[in-house]
Amino acid sequence: MTGAAVAATLVATATPALADSDITLNSNRGYMTYKDSVDVFQICDMNPDGHGVHGLLTKTGTGNVMHIDDGGDENCDKQGYNVDSAQYRMSFFWDGGGPVQYSRYFSE
Repeated sequence: MTGAAVAATLVATATPALADSDITLNSNRGYMTYKDSVDVFQICDMNPDGHGVHGLLTKTGTGNVMHIDDGGDENCDKQGYNVDSAQYRMSFFWDGGGPVQYSRYFSE
């Protein structure tokens, strides 16, 4: 096999690794998940303590582009946002205090 054929084969076999990837941030208070295949964010408050959980989506160079929260009901909340080729990062926090969790940077 020539060098070009080997390179083409490696690229062809590596492409599935670039498929959809979901991201989840969680704690004992709840979680926030990004479903890449459908561009939907879900947040769930798992601790009925009178406080809720919040999530932000931050776009590099723009700032916060989405806020989602949950608390006070039995269901999780969902929100769509079209993630494009820019760099994004999720943050997740409990409104009763404590540390903020951050995802890795990601893009479409």
